[in-house]
Amino acid sequence: MKAMLFAAGRGERMRPLTDTCPKPLLTVRGRPLIVWHILNLVRADIRDIVINHAHLGHMVEEALGDGAKFGARISYSSEGTALETAGGIAKARHLLGDEPFVAVAADIYCPHFDFEQVKEALQDNDMWGNPHPADKRDVAWLYLVKNPAHNLNGDFALNSFSIANEGDPKYTFSGIGVYRTEIFDAIEPGQSAKLAPILREYAARGQVGGEVYRGDWTDVGTPERLAQLNGERTT
Repeated sequence: MKAMLFAAGRGERMRPLTDTCPKPLLTVRGRPLIVWHILNLVRADIRDIVINHAHLGHMVEEALGDGAKFGARISYSSEGTALETAGGIAKARHLLGDEPFVAVAADIYCPHFDFEQVKEALQDNDMWGNPHPADKRDVAWLYLVKNPAHNLNGDFALNSFSIANEGDPKYTFSGIGVYRTEIFDAIEPGQSAKLAPILREYAARGQVGGEVYRGDWTDVGTPERLAQLNGERTT
């Protein structure tokens, strides 16, 4: 299995920190955010990693190189102008191949996530070994978390490992998901496209699975959250 780490965002809410440093390279507890994910992926023997970038992308490549120092094999998808999540995946399709892949927002802090679990998230066959019909099988598997203070209304409901657009309780999408490449077929490389509408469309068809992750997780979206993770006082 391959992985994709999203590192193309401008990080507007993190300014002025991100004026001179890409958001995924901001340091949490002595390690850049993106490196936490790389090390956890390698620990699960997911070593082929694609990283997209735009804002200050050369700094990402300079910091991580080819990934050898982490035990990984890193390739890069340069966007120039950020193409949103689904657009970034579509542009990197030639690097990802045709098999399901795991994708992770590089600006979340999730130090103990076990990526072993993603390898079997999307199943082609039922428990008896019979192939799922192509129009019935899950095309994505999302990891949800308890709603943080900045997203109290949540994003998706969960019914017996099936993601739903409506229902209670709702949870927040963690930024970690497993996807079949076919759901990005309609997006031309270089086209900007958001991921959420695609997920909601397939969720409405009953083709998105998921589960709740209950480990440490933070969306490092503001300087204040970064400071709190690093044990710094905020005013």
